[in-house]
Amino acid sequence: MSLRVRARAPRAASVSGAITEHHRVELPAAVEGLRLDQALARVLSQYSRNLIKQWMDAGQVTRHGAVLKPRTTARGGDIIEVIATLDATGELAPQAVDFSLAHVDEHVIVIDKPVGLVVHPGAGNPDHTLVNGLLARFPELAALPRAGLVHRIDKDTSGLLVAARTPQAFQSLVRALARRDIHRHYLAVVNGVMVAGGTIEAAIARDPQQRTRMRVMPGGREAVTHYRVAERYRAHTLLEVELETGRTHQIRVHLSWRGYPLVGDSRYGGRPHLPPGATEDLRATLQHFPRQALHAWRLAFTHPVDNTELEFESAPPADFEHLLEVLQADVEAHGQRDA
Repeated sequence: MSLRVRARAPRAASVSGAITEHHRVELPAAVEGLRLDQALARVLSQYSRNLIKQWMDAGQVTRHGAVLKPRTTARGGDIIEVIATLDATGELAPQAVDFSLAHVDEHVIVIDKPVGLVVHPGAGNPDHTLVNGLLARFPELAALPRAGLVHRIDKDTSGLLVAARTPQAFQSLVRALARRDIHRHYLAVVNGVMVAGGTIEAAIARDPQQRTRMRVMPGGREAVTHYRVAERYRAHTLLEVELETGRTHQIRVHLSWRGYPLVGDSRYGGRPHLPPGATEDLRATLQHFPRQALHAWRLAFTHPVDNTELEFESAPPADFEHLLEVLQADVEAHGQRDA
């Protein structure tokens, strides 16, 4: 059952260096019995559960005027008021960081992120992130949450991201992402030969035993991944993947769970697959590929101000191209694809 939000349109404002949106949501029957913070994270999927808990602790989530706590039990049909506050980026240091721009106008920035660049400062990565670099190039982004970034990709995933330059554009793009109107397409090389494409619908949550990992498990957040076969090799497959939702590590977790982990993914991937008679070049490339073989190659969305349809593509980086070349050379050398 799809989750339902019946509400007046959210009212948005920029107040005291923060962006605030007011949501009035009706909880669907599908979340009956869950903790309320978990239920709201499913319904208002553009926000993280941790962020919703912060608002609840601050008294910003109410039912008929009564403040609700994270452990409150969700009831289908309840009308919940949420004051969603997104703080400005604040005092992060502007720093020179190397990345390319695919598009810039007065409202929107499209970034082409290189491999190895962390998107946002965090534990172990306090600075020299994409956010620091954006603040150096566009100082006005300090007034926006996350320096205007609407979504993220992992450190070792390359490719396209969109950021807003104004509060109005940020609000519009965040809503578009929540409506699934921002289309994010990836190229992925997986271990194993896939017969056909498909869709993976499996909830994802943080692994309770290993907190740095995500896993498919009941009670997690809805996660939907579409994929199609672009090319088959003897023991690998090149996929075109489209995200319908955007959970942490979603593509990596879903494909590993399906039995086709990404090449080079040390967290979810296991040992590399070597086809019989693999050349030394292929063997070395697969055994030493330094990251998950994942590239955000196409991004499409409606411009938040002039409503034009925008679409961008990013060529895969050199290591990804080399991987494809040696896989193809292996096929040509052996004249077959192993099942």
